[in-house]
Amino acid sequence: MELTDDRKELVRTLNKLIETCKDGEAGFKVCAEDIKRPDIKQLFTQRARQCGEAAAELQRVVLEFGGEPEDSTSISADLHRRWVDLKSLVTGKDEEAILNEAERGEDVAKERYSEALSKNLPTDIRAMVQRQYEGVLRNHNEVRALRDAERAKS
Repeated sequence: MELTDDRKELVRTLNKLIETCKDGEAGFKVCAEDIKRPDIKQLFTQRARQCGEAAAELQRVVLEFGGEPEDSTSISADLHRRWVDLKSLVTGKDEEAILNEAERGEDVAKERYSEALSKNLPTDIRAMVQRQYEGVLRNHNEVRALRDAERAKS
């Protein structure tokens, strides 16, 4: 099926969100591996899984629209380096440092979802993106609250 310009733009927008979700999944996994506190480790593992599920949901929609869904994290070298940096930043670091990195990752996700929502999306897709965006905001606020609690301890 030939993709119209509107569909191509939609697929591009959704693929950017898939990349964002995959980045989040990878980032939360890295953080979960390195954090000591079992409750935060469990939270990060759960968030990684939710990011993976969000990516899968977006991939299905891209397929329905006849597009080629993204299936990896950001291919851009700078974002790849970011995960390598993240890995080195969190290895052996305290909870607060790891939570800072997780929050920075969620800042990027907030920006990307906000950008997607500023576009002219079909109603059903807008509702899905909005629902996922609310999850991103929840993650961000939860991570920030944990970070602030860690900061208060030090």
